[in-house]
Amino acid sequence: MRVAIAHVSQETCSFTPGHTSIEIFRRYGLYEGDEILDRLRGIGPIGGFLAGAAELQAAYTPLPLLHAWGGIAGGAWTPATLDFIEERLTANLERVLPVDGLYLSMHGAAVAETDPDVEGHLLAAVRRILGPGVTIVSSFDHHGNVTRRMIDQVDGLVAHRTQPHSPYETGQLAARQLFAILRGELKPTVAWRKIPMLAHQEQYSTARGPMKRWFDRARAYEREPGVASVSPFPMQPWLDVPEGGWATVVVTNDDQALAERIADEHARMAWEMRDEFWAYDSVPVETAVREAVAAERGVILLSDMGDSVFGGAPGDSVHILGELRRQDITQLALLTVVDPGVVEAAVTAGIGATITVQLGGAVATAFHEPITVTATVAGICSGPVEVEVVGMDSFDMGRVALLESGSIRIVVSEWVGVGGNHPVVFRRLGLEPDTAKIIVMKTAANFQYYADMTSAVIRVDSPGPTMSHLELFQWQQIPRPIYPLDDEAEY
Repeated sequence: MRVAIAHVSQETCSFTPGHTSIEIFRRYGLYEGDEILDRLRGIGPIGGFLAGAAELQAAYTPLPLLHAWGGIAGGAWTPATLDFIEERLTANLERVLPVDGLYLSMHGAAVAETDPDVEGHLLAAVRRILGPGVTIVSSFDHHGNVTRRMIDQVDGLVAHRTQPHSPYETGQLAARQLFAILRGELKPTVAWRKIPMLAHQEQYSTARGPMKRWFDRARAYEREPGVASVSPFPMQPWLDVPEGGWATVVVTNDDQALAERIADEHARMAWEMRDEFWAYDSVPVETAVREAVAAERGVILLSDMGDSVFGGAPGDSVHILGELRRQDITQLALLTVVDPGVVEAAVTAGIGATITVQLGGAVATAFHEPITVTATVAGICSGPVEVEVVGMDSFDMGRVALLESGSIRIVVSEWVGVGGNHPVVFRRLGLEPDTAKIIVMKTAANFQYYADMTSAVIRVDSPGPTMSHLELFQWQQIPRPIYPLDDEAEY
């Protein structure tokens, strides 16, 4: 068997300024051909797919096409970016024909300026080349937005089972489904339901609360005879698109009635729990900092909900930094800020210099304002960081400067990278995160890289493009009525 393999992924935040260019994909990871296998074996969805195929002892030839990672999340793709990705994906696919199957790993929530459904666009492009007789299985982030065009192109589909995600496991699941189809063990029948609801990010963990119950029900369905996969899709909360909303997708073995029944039941379950998904865990910034300072021991993670770079925010908020300074903390605190102008000032001044700068608020100006900071330039570095994070093998923050202001250490970068959401961001500047009392995280959920040192996580009700208060955004395209924006929303 000949199986083509590709990965194209980035999540769009509709409320963040700026756009995603092809240069951003080059910055994070743009590979073709055998370089994909060389770099990603054992990592992420492609690594999981290869491992899954090996576990199945599948006799096949892997045909790597394209790996395009545009970072965790960002603004809408430019037309040139979508055209480039489509051209490289389809040209490489045509080059390796004929194929028996295609595994196409994607996010599910990418938007281009010219198309609100990037994944559906790319799936339609490869389907035009392959025709109806070649099996396509896709894997998605479960925060993706399922569309009719996506469903119409695929034979099989799986999504992440956990938040925080395990992309490697998702690749393994995709391999099992694809090879079951190719071996004639699975004749896929698909049913799906859109659910007219949104929910903020604070109940998105699959380890507790209503989300755990919804995902646990999906796993229970998968234990029924004839059920290949049940994939809940609690769409990420900041996607303003014409087909936006939650979904569930069911794949069964030649049993459409079973697929339809489960899709109905599972969608209804989410709708009936809709109020529970709107419970808030976050606290005001003043309270969060006070609680962190008063804690008996660190490390205390302050989750900057409104500036989550893993949700598409630009990482330029100094909202929490301002409060740390107002409370005049004396414990060691670490945080990151994206501000290219301040990096330039620090590099020009040099290590050891004292600079006074307007820091932050340089990108998401509708939400954030800069603050005046006087600090010592304590370090400078640049270049890509080779470390596995969220299923990828590296990231780049551009030039980076470490500023010291009292007990606060600020890592200021030109590019967002992964914010401070992996300890390596601090360690490469000589800071050991487990010695800090407080670390400000630019994420709402991905705290796994600090798990071995964390005493507590405090969610901060902060403003920004990824804030929890969805009702404050200016929604333009989302289908209406939709819960909770409209009282008349029904399912």
